[in-house]
Amino acid sequence: MSLRETTQKDCIILDRQVSIANAKAIISAGMGIEIHPEALVRCTAAHDRLQRVIAEDRHVYGLTTGFGSLANRLVDKASGAILQQNLVHHLASGVGPSMSWENARAMVFARLMSILQGASGASSSAINALITVINSQLAPVVPSQGTVGASGDLTPLAHMVLCFQGRGDFTDENGHLIGGQQALAQLGLPAIDLAHRDGLALVNGTSAMTGIAVLNADRAERAVAWSITLTAALAEVQNARTEAWHAAFGVLRPHARQAETARLLRAALHGSERVARGHLADRILTDIARGTEQRAGQDAYSLRCAPQVIGAVWDMLDWHNQVVTTELNAVTDNPIFPDQEGEGALVLHGGNFMGQHIGLASDALANGIDVLAGLAERQIARLTDETLNRGLPAFLHLGAPGLNSGFMGAQVTATALLAEMRTGTAASVQSISTNGANQDVVSMGTIAARQVQHKLDMLAQVQAILALCVAQAMDILAEDNTQLAFSTSALRLLNYVRDYSAPLIQDRPLGQDITALAKAFANDAPPS
Repeated sequence: MSLRETTQKDCIILDRQVSIANAKAIISAGMGIEIHPEALVRCTAAHDRLQRVIAEDRHVYGLTTGFGSLANRLVDKASGAILQQNLVHHLASGVGPSMSWENARAMVFARLMSILQGASGASSSAINALITVINSQLAPVVPSQGTVGASGDLTPLAHMVLCFQGRGDFTDENGHLIGGQQALAQLGLPAIDLAHRDGLALVNGTSAMTGIAVLNADRAERAVAWSITLTAALAEVQNARTEAWHAAFGVLRPHARQAETARLLRAALHGSERVARGHLADRILTDIARGTEQRAGQDAYSLRCAPQVIGAVWDMLDWHNQVVTTELNAVTDNPIFPDQEGEGALVLHGGNFMGQHIGLASDALANGIDVLAGLAERQIARLTDETLNRGLPAFLHLGAPGLNSGFMGAQVTATALLAEMRTGTAASVQSISTNGANQDVVSMGTIAARQVQHKLDMLAQVQAILALCVAQAMDILAEDNTQLAFSTSALRLLNYVRDYSAPLIQDRPLGQDITALAKAFANDAPPS
């Protein structure tokens, strides 16, 4: 935690840095914020520098010029307020479903963190509006489509500004709409005045994609944890060989999360009597007839290579989270730099608003999510196939065989979900020239981040199906005569699943069970 990111009771004091965990707590869990005095000093200084630039009538994009490919049209500084308002007007062209309450709040928070770096020149009233909304339980209603993530997320942020002007609705966590004027009155906010370049300060930045990526980072951590928990429990119902998860493999191939995944898998099996713990090479074959044995000496890759598969995704997620943390705590617009050796404010025109980092990181995470779903789908297929599942009933059915089909339909659903996940292509490579060829390369970072959310939803559904199958297998094996103990981890998983779905004694519709359990997986870490 940064020295400037301190936590008091129900409050986080923000300066330059915030972690993904604390950002999530602020966005979604009602953790309040206060702004460190040094951050307010920086922001005031940046606004003062901007006012001097305006007074000096400098040639500055968005102050004395038009926008985009119209930047060669010079504008009288006296028209600044109209210029800023027209910026918001022409950009507020978003369409499609509204962003979720959580996504919209994440966007507001990401915009605030960028401005708190002290280089955007936003006014105190604009900053106060962002802070006030975050400290409430409201979010602006903003269309989810229409941004290419090049000059940042211009379109959704423009709709956010309209809401701050009382010209767009707000929503609470339960989806109840509140009219803009009513919401501002409830928040005690005046409508934002854009006279001081606040339009550009509020709309120019990667805030939508970054905010969504923050939420993706938080949720993907849980998806990795569920993959480890489910794989360990699967090993128990399949009497897997644990030597593949030996710590020695991580020493010779020292990817950090491969070793950590193997350690967590071993820890989850503590106390289990349902895995094969010996080493294959300890067996001496001198007096054993050579021939074909019923069981192979090694498990299939969906168990044996789990540390290498899950660990690789986890290592990639760490990189994704590093990129997102950097972007969240960065200036992502055209900044007004501090005074340079008494020469006055330095104004440079560059491209920090280009969202390529988030686009590429989100696409990488999307691939990792597909890998986790592919692993879970193959684990479901093996567990439900009577030729592969080591003596369990076909599709884990109970009751009369043939009359009952067990998890046959659920297994098909898992395959369909995986297929749908694989139809999505990388968004960050889909650049299309736009804006009169001014934005001739664009990031599509927000589309990439949104695709990750959709894939996380489907991954949770596939993992829910796997959990239902593992729980069913545990119930079946508990009736055998061996009385072999399951691990505490597996028993906790079973109890967790049974809170959402009863054992499948006779065939019944499973869609609602899968949906409820998937929603729980999205919000909860595995039980411990």
